[in-house]
Amino acid sequence: MKKVLFLLLTLLTFCFSCSVRNSNDIIRVSVGAEPQSIDPSFLSAIDSMIYAVHTFEGLTTKDKNNNIIGGVAKDWEISEDGLTIIFHLRDNAKWSDGKPVVAEEFVYSFRRLANPETASSYSFLISPIKNADKIMAKELNIEELGIEAIDDKTLIIKFEKPTAYFLELASVPIFSPLRKEFVEGNDNWTFSPDTYIGNGPYKMIERKPDESISLEINDNYWNKNSLKANRIDFIMFSDVATAYAALKEGTLLYSSRIPNSDIDALREEGYLVSTPSLGTSYYALNNTNSIVKDKRVRRALALAIDRNYIVENITKGGEKPAIAFVPYGLKDIKGDFRENGIKYFSADKEDYKSNVEEAKELLSQAGYSNGANFPVLEFKTNPGSGVIIAEAIQQMWKENLNIDMIITQEDWSVFQKNRQTKNYVVCRADWIGDYLDPMTFLQLFTINGAGNRVGYSNVNYDKLILEAQSTMDNNIRMSNMHKAEDMLIGDDMALIPLYHYTASSMQNNKLKDVFVDTLEIRRFFYSYIK
Repeated sequence: MKKVLFLLLTLLTFCFSCSVRNSNDIIRVSVGAEPQSIDPSFLSAIDSMIYAVHTFEGLTTKDKNNNIIGGVAKDWEISEDGLTIIFHLRDNAKWSDGKPVVAEEFVYSFRRLANPETASSYSFLISPIKNADKIMAKELNIEELGIEAIDDKTLIIKFEKPTAYFLELASVPIFSPLRKEFVEGNDNWTFSPDTYIGNGPYKMIERKPDESISLEINDNYWNKNSLKANRIDFIMFSDVATAYAALKEGTLLYSSRIPNSDIDALREEGYLVSTPSLGTSYYALNNTNSIVKDKRVRRALALAIDRNYIVENITKGGEKPAIAFVPYGLKDIKGDFRENGIKYFSADKEDYKSNVEEAKELLSQAGYSNGANFPVLEFKTNPGSGVIIAEAIQQMWKENLNIDMIITQEDWSVFQKNRQTKNYVVCRADWIGDYLDPMTFLQLFTINGAGNRVGYSNVNYDKLILEAQSTMDNNIRMSNMHKAEDMLIGDDMALIPLYHYTASSMQNNKLKDVFVDTLEIRRFFYSYIK
């Protein structure tokens, strides 16, 4: 009898352990539709960043508490003048196919990013490295970039000027190493598990365009014992309502995008999860387009928007109305950069009426009294909550300024391309910081900045940003960045700030330990089903 009980107990224990293990075998999540690219050199949106942070790893990475720790680099030495960092790579850092990660693979990746022929929309992030700007301007060869592999495990990076935030910047997956033999001459290398070889916690095992990307633990990852999720299936949903239905059915456990119209229901059902975010939603205005070239018109459009209506009735995720571009949550010399900054207009409810009156006066000064003869605006967006917000603003501009606007919806990849090439008049845009410094927002709008989606051109703005980038003195840095924002928004209203983000997601309460940083990068490394 004892033998029978022992065998039965053993069997039950085995079955239970299998159940626990299997519950983490496949975690099905969604971070949006088919990404524009998951090539680290071409990452340009949060969704593509999320894929890459699971499959690649840079010199540094982040722990569960959002602290910068060593990634491929086990340690580093910073020179006294801040112009050189020597990185020492881990001996056990390996690619998913088992080959060791070597310093030369970082050299190749960084040079590829700086190469003007690559035309990466995120190439501006490499600007602090010595000679990067001249290389991107085609004034120097890529071999002149300030990065050198001393040997397989020693990498030296030299900078144009001290870059206080580089260790954090190095954790952005765009700075991951790359294998030249898989990338060169193969535009489709990211679509096959045989060539999409990464060095991160997970490896691709299957990719079905417009359907899914499946990852499983990379057994060669140096820190694999810290991982919990055995397999992650990223499901593509262009329609967030479909993702919501899948979540309720139980076939999906998480979605980084939510149907804003159902946010109250999500909250009541226990699916809504909101976390702090370092991001700003804004309307990009093509400063080179004749319709919005007059800054009086741009300010009039900005003042005629009721931001409180948007955050209280549409987004409803705890967002804050934006009266500037740089969001809350970034340190100044003392206190918070945003709290210390100028309010370029009031977002108080009681001041909305006076904002509209000022908008009407500005439009009249620009030659469009009561909106007469103002051209019909075309607004571009991708499908989703951006359409609902656009419809509300469409009505506000009509009622307050007598300006008509048509809304054009484009597939995500098409929309991204048109926005980047400035093939628009007004379009939906946002920016999530890449590191914890106001510079991650303000460097975007230099004349040649790859992130300058609005075509802003102000040499004085560029001078302030360059000087702020050239010193470790925070008094100079912060003062210059405040002055730069004063020009960008206060003087020129080069774009229309709408609201500052929270990261709202849909999550089945059975899924545990999804880590979302303030840059909205989701990490499912430690996730499990309970």
